[in-house]
Amino acid sequence: MDPVNSLLAAAHAAEQGPGNTMRIVLAVSLVGAVLVAWFLLRGYGRDDRD
Repeated sequence: MDPVNSLLAAAHAAEQGPGNTMRIVLAVSLVGAVLVAWFLLRGYGRDDRD
């Protein structure tokens, strides 16, 4: 493989974007949002009229 093709291959590989990192960040933020919603809304079902 000549240097020009290897340079083009390296440049193309760098353009692939965040990929797996973005998926992990999105999944963790989604789970975090669900947990925060559960934590904030769990008190509404209780009857605190003692």
